[in-house]
Amino acid sequence: MVRKRIYEIARELGVSSKDLVTKLEEMGLSGMKAANSVDEDEYTLIVNLYREEGKKATAEEKPAEKAAAPEPEVAKPQPAVPEALVKAPRVRVPHHGDPRPPVVSVLGHIDHGKTTLLDAIRESHLAEKEAGGITQGVAAYQVDLHGKRITFIDTPGHKAFTGMRARGAQATDIAVLVVAADDGVMAQTVEAIDHIRAAGIPMVVAVNKIDKPNADVNKVLGDLAQHGLTPEAWGGDTITVEISALQGTNIEELLEMLLLVAEMEDLRADPKGATEAVIIESHLSAGRGPVATAIVRNGTLSDKDWVVAGGAWGRVKALLDETGARRASAKPGEAVQVLGFGEVPMVGTTLAVAQSQADAKSAAAAQAEALKPKRDRRVLTLDELFANAEERVRLELVLKAASTGGLEAAKRELDTIHIEGVELGILHAGVGAITESDILLASSVTQDAFVVGFGVKPDAKAARMAEQQGVVLLTYDIIYDLVDEIGRALKRRLAPEFEEVQTGVVEVRNLFKIPSGRVAGCAVVDGKVTRRSHVRVLRNEKEIFVGEIASLRRFEEDAKEVLAGRECGIHLKDFDDVEVGDKLIAFDLKEIER
Repeated sequence: MVRKRIYEIARELGVSSKDLVTKLEEMGLSGMKAANSVDEDEYTLIVNLYREEGKKATAEEKPAEKAAAPEPEVAKPQPAVPEALVKAPRVRVPHHGDPRPPVVSVLGHIDHGKTTLLDAIRESHLAEKEAGGITQGVAAYQVDLHGKRITFIDTPGHKAFTGMRARGAQATDIAVLVVAADDGVMAQTVEAIDHIRAAGIPMVVAVNKIDKPNADVNKVLGDLAQHGLTPEAWGGDTITVEISALQGTNIEELLEMLLLVAEMEDLRADPKGATEAVIIESHLSAGRGPVATAIVRNGTLSDKDWVVAGGAWGRVKALLDETGARRASAKPGEAVQVLGFGEVPMVGTTLAVAQSQADAKSAAAAQAEALKPKRDRRVLTLDELFANAEERVRLELVLKAASTGGLEAAKRELDTIHIEGVELGILHAGVGAITESDILLASSVTQDAFVVGFGVKPDAKAARMAEQQGVVLLTYDIIYDLVDEIGRALKRRLAPEFEEVQTGVVEVRNLFKIPSGRVAGCAVVDGKVTRRSHVRVLRNEKEIFVGEIASLRRFEEDAKEVLAGRECGIHLKDFDDVEVGDKLIAFDLKEIER
């Protein structure tokens, strides 16, 4: 039985996949996604329902059009609209700008075929083939499918992918996760999954090497499901495409899926807006000076523009595309090499266009200062991190352990921590020493995050990066120490609760005027009153004020405390209406331990 995907049906009907999915939901066919496939009966039902809805919409519009006519003229003949082209009313969240090509990164375990896949895509669908082929080693390039373009970042792995985000740049719109059908989900696959999730972008899984004799696609799908990526074929949300990068099998279907996801994401940019691009690669060329590859996110980058990227600035001398040809400008979604910087810009920084040389120079100086490594930074403790923290509700961590057993034990113990009002999230959990990739992941999320090692230590580069980035780095050899400190950290994320502890009772016997207000001459009749006490003012047993003591004096001297049976002078902060006979109840606020 031939099955069809929703996006293929949308193409037949002449509508966008997003519009068709929206309309199907309005008609009661919920749960439909553009990548879902349906059988022949379901296909017939969807087409018939959609066409009927289109006819109804057309019929309802005609009376309104007639009523709106200013004069009873003879209506002009209208061209017949084929049923397949009758569109349903669009229901869209408004977006600004024009659709732009999606920017895609390819990640996965080593030897699972990332490079082979990128080569296969490049060789079969390279845009502008007449320009003479792609330049080897370029960091990004565009491919073309049915007139629609996709920009691929030739990233070396999830470390570089997250490194850009750690500096504030979200260069990627969609991630392709490559998993070998003869190998399944491996350690670096899990790391890539966690890095993609932290980025908060959609993912398409390419199950590669299906041509191998020992390929087992069902095992891969099962592995994915165990890591929370239930394939659509199993009723989940994860799009999977079975490919052979070596033989070029289903490469076009993978590109179709990427365009489909981009359509559902409704990626847009304004070519006439403020120019913003992301530096994804940079180096010093012997013949050309500093060279940076940038992907334009918004606006238009043009030759002769004054540009700023972090602490680097300059005037664009040339823009080169992936084939090495010169370009006058680059629009959203396009990648170009930029020549003209005075120094090599840092990867992951945002490129912006300045109005003049002076503006570019001053902006670069300000950004260079902000990007300087803080020499006084050091690896903090949890107490220092949360000492002045505002109320928060979530704590994120990267967890590393010496063995699989130790990792599972640590995760199991952390699951036992339950603090009302806060939650603990694990960005990534893995076996082995703490690496730079772990530090980058922790520093790239918006929430506070830190790295925890159970029975493992950071390598030298990771420790240095944690110090530079100010990332909290904790290591434990005893699991209960780990759990206790994480539990205390979670408690500190809640706003503190206090209880009142009465310390004394004071009676007002006299009143004295001073330049700043009124001082009450008092006698302490029970307990004690201190300079830091809070007080309740009672008059005829009714509370009329709650506040703090501005000054406490005994005779002519300031006093820290006055005990029962002694007299003192009390000046209340923000309250001068005290009267003889009033009673002051002194109390302290004690934080309630959780």
